[in-house]
Amino acid sequence: MSRGFVSLVGAGPGDPGLLTLAGRDRLANADVVIYDRLVNPEILEHVRQGAELVFAGKSPAGHTLTQEQINDLLVQKAREGKRVVRLKGGDPFVFGRGGEEGLALAAAGVAFEVVPGVTSAVAVPAYAGVPVTHRGLASSFAVVTGHEDDSKQEESVDWERLATAVDTLVVLMGGSALASTASRLIAAGRDPETPAISVQWGTTADQRSVAAPLREIASRVRAAGLGTPLLTVIGEVGRLRESLSWFESLPLFGKTVLVTRTREQSSALSRLLRAQGARAVELPTIELVPLDDNEAWAAARALGLGDYTWCLFTSANGVEQFWRAVVGVGWDARVFKCLVAAIGRATAEALRSHSIVPDLVATESTSEGLLEALVEWAKRSGVPAMQSLQGARFLYPRAADARDVLAEGLRAQGATVDEVLLYEARVPGVPHRAALDIIRSGRVDAVTFASSSSVRNLAAMLGPDLQQLRTATVACIGPVTAATARELGFEVSVEPAEQSIAALVEALCEHYRRAGP
Repeated sequence: MSRGFVSLVGAGPGDPGLLTLAGRDRLANADVVIYDRLVNPEILEHVRQGAELVFAGKSPAGHTLTQEQINDLLVQKAREGKRVVRLKGGDPFVFGRGGEEGLALAAAGVAFEVVPGVTSAVAVPAYAGVPVTHRGLASSFAVVTGHEDDSKQEESVDWERLATAVDTLVVLMGGSALASTASRLIAAGRDPETPAISVQWGTTADQRSVAAPLREIASRVRAAGLGTPLLTVIGEVGRLRESLSWFESLPLFGKTVLVTRTREQSSALSRLLRAQGARAVELPTIELVPLDDNEAWAAARALGLGDYTWCLFTSANGVEQFWRAVVGVGWDARVFKCLVAAIGRATAEALRSHSIVPDLVATESTSEGLLEALVEWAKRSGVPAMQSLQGARFLYPRAADARDVLAEGLRAQGATVDEVLLYEARVPGVPHRAALDIIRSGRVDAVTFASSSSVRNLAAMLGPDLQQLRTATVACIGPVTAATARELGFEVSVEPAEQSIAALVEALCEHYRRAGP
């Protein structure tokens, strides 16, 4: 049996984008991941399928596993020859008890490494608009814990000496003792008017913060209802917050946005939403089911793409499913000996990702727009034989439930169209329970739709619970999708001029900028 190995990995303070590349790589190769309560669940998406996940969370209310049990589990899994990741919020060696775990591994003769993480002591103040140092205001800072080991007879933090020893104080996990901490610092000489900022769930869309003079910070935190995890930064640098509060000023900060794309496509939209401060809730409403026994595809294969004038693509999903079929029969990009047309920029990018450069990209991303673009292209081609679609032959790979507008329009122009039904877009069999709970609680601020199927399928999935979304801001990627949403009773507030995911997010941001806080 191979020797096991343990990686003590810092997951960062909450924002999944702050996980280090080294941390991501260790998760992708782990056999076992033992993770804490403050680890963002999105980070666990980097764990390979089949790896064992063990929750070892601790909270003020109790511990799932004691520290000794965690130490023993790390040793046990490593001795089984496993690659183990101990995933900890923030940095393992900044009040993360990573040192204790490392010592336990060393004593047991288990090889280990430490993969540092972004510590909340610096990141959370930064997301609250407070630099821990600043020229002319603070040239030193200290990080202390406001909640020490309950088994200690005496506190190890000398608040009296610390009060005036450094410019900026960052207090971690100090919610319950905040009043006494502030009193001790003031009694030891810290100016009671010193700016203090307390932040709950820093670096996430759930971030909430309160600013007050040191003498009032504890009462303000109680009044605002802030709880754990809580960080408090104390110092003159707090006066910069009004100018530097970038995160809480993002247009989608604190908004819960429902993403209804397929599971494979949702991550790109979710990343863009989170970059604007949103809480992205993914509920895939479409499941793509390949149709492998398709007679039209078999006939097209026998004919060969060289005998077609055009191959048409009307969605990125269509590109990926067609490519799957192409690779499945041993072909590659060289099979495209015909002209290639894409319905819009996203579809064109999907083609380029497979080294296929489309000859035509419709500026209006609808079937009607692509039909018009094909007619105009033929008129301007300069090739007499191609200045009409009469007699042209089209291969049109598509979903089984796609609209017939394009195929019928081309046939009306005298063209031959071979439609290849490569996949079916179905309602997912098992909806995501956590996302459904958020919808039913009425906490969704905005809903995004990227296709008519996503609108219809969401309505089918939710049934009576669809009423919970009637007051949400509805954002649709194009006129056809928007029309479907309106047919089902939604009031569409956001519809970008350009039909792309990036444009959809920007239009949603602009909607909230106009609406104000």
